[in-house]
Amino acid sequence: MDRNQKTQSVTELNGLFAEAGAVVVAHYSGLSVAEMNDLRTRMRDAGASFKVAKNRLAKRALEGTPVAGISDLFSGPTGIGYSDDPVSAPKVLVAFAKENENLVILGGAAVGSILDLDGVKVLASLPSLDELRGKIVGLVQAPATKIAGVLQAPAGQMARVISAYANKAA
Repeated sequence: MDRNQKTQSVTELNGLFAEAGAVVVAHYSGLSVAEMNDLRTRMRDAGASFKVAKNRLAKRALEGTPVAGISDLFSGPTGIGYSDDPVSAPKVLVAFAKENENLVILGGAAVGSILDLDGVKVLASLPSLDELRGKIVGLVQAPATKIAGVLQAPAGQMARVISAYANKAA
């Protein structure tokens, strides 16, 4: 990697660290190419990404960002999982780490807060933004559905009563 490529990589990583909703740092030593591809596919499907970067460049890119406190996590074969949604990347990485012991989560950062392994696991257990939106829409629609059911019930009962009198008279 020449100097221009390194500078470009540091600039790209700096933007990533400054704007990502969540950043998770993990050791990936021992993962096969197929397992790495599977991890990247899962991350992509969840709206997140997984990237391998040189530790020295990552540490330089962290300088001046709100998550600069995670620089000590960058030693050994580290990969970076990140997403705009603070829950997506941690959720996929924690689930993958449960299935595969070669992926070891070290810690991370979310919304400007530095997280250890337990913090990443707690973040992964939270519902994602899409799940929360779905729950809110369900809660908003539920009263309207109940009102419609209550309004329809008397009309249906009235129709059955009229039908019963009509059958009785005939």
